[in-house]
Amino acid sequence: MTPDFEPTQTPEDPQHPAPAPAPAPLPLPPANLNFSPDLSRLEHVLAQVTGELMRERRLERRWRLFGRVAWFLLALAVIWGLVSSQRGKASVPSGPHTALVEVRGEIASEGNASAENIVTALRSAFEEKNAVAVVMRFNSPGGSPVQAGIVYDEARRLKALHHKKLYAVCEEVCASGAYYMAVAADEIFVDKASIVGSIGVLMDGFGFTGAMDKLGVERRLITSGANKGMLDPFSPLKPEQRALAQAMIDQIHQQFIGVVKEGRGARLHEAPDTFSGLFWNGEDAVRMGLADRFGSLDSVARDVVKAEDVVDYTLQENVAERLAKRFGASVGAGAVHELQAPVLRR
Repeated sequence: MTPDFEPTQTPEDPQHPAPAPAPAPLPLPPANLNFSPDLSRLEHVLAQVTGELMRERRLERRWRLFGRVAWFLLALAVIWGLVSSQRGKASVPSGPHTALVEVRGEIASEGNASAENIVTALRSAFEEKNAVAVVMRFNSPGGSPVQAGIVYDEARRLKALHHKKLYAVCEEVCASGAYYMAVAADEIFVDKASIVGSIGVLMDGFGFTGAMDKLGVERRLITSGANKGMLDPFSPLKPEQRALAQAMIDQIHQQFIGVVKEGRGARLHEAPDTFSGLFWNGEDAVRMGLADRFGSLDSVARDVVKAEDVVDYTLQENVAERLAKRFGASVGAGAVHELQAPVLRR
């Protein structure tokens, strides 16, 4: 008897099962379905905000990287400046040479031409066994009498201690406090057009009392001494205080005159206006005995010292010092200086 089968069925093979029926497709949305315009606008705004945030993050990372690189370069410059700074002589040749110490700019305790810098350079130059002689080259209008006096005394001491000659070479200007230093030299050399002299002392300042009266400003200065507010620019200058100040600078002037006479000796041809504060060109300075002869650094090294190699012992300002001055508290110091108490200058 044969089994009965449905006409649409086939026998199932256990090793080749029949494939599962395919899932029925999802129903399509109606053709007339529209998305909300507010939803599309929100997606656009979110995309813009996300883009801006990403751009800000990238910009922030770039600036952070730039800042780190800048600080690294700054630190590297400072370290390089400290390591490579020249405090005294830089490189000294093995043979005989002429030692040079520059005096440039205003002579002041906080400047490059301070007594500390110049004296340190002079000591290094005199102590070097290969330095045949020392030359101080000047291009300075003067400055502090105290700083000039310190250099003068130390230069004379070093000459006697090391038994070496000291020469002064005056370039454009060697006046007032600079000339005070120069007379410590054994000889002074100038150019025909150099400005030399100005043997005098001044004390300068300002008075604002007239302007205060016009503006109706009252100065309230309380002191515990009769002369404590002496030379205050916002108070009237009393005759007795003027006399005291004049006596003080006259005394310093006499000190200056004594140093010039001591340094120049019989070579000085004193005239009525020699110590009047006037200055002269190099030709007149030689004639008056304020200088000895004409010459330059090269000619002195070659013809007088007999050692043409010149080594500069001047202290050089390093990178760290320049950065400190640029970014330090010295900003505006020039304006403040003009409003401070008068400063003595030679």
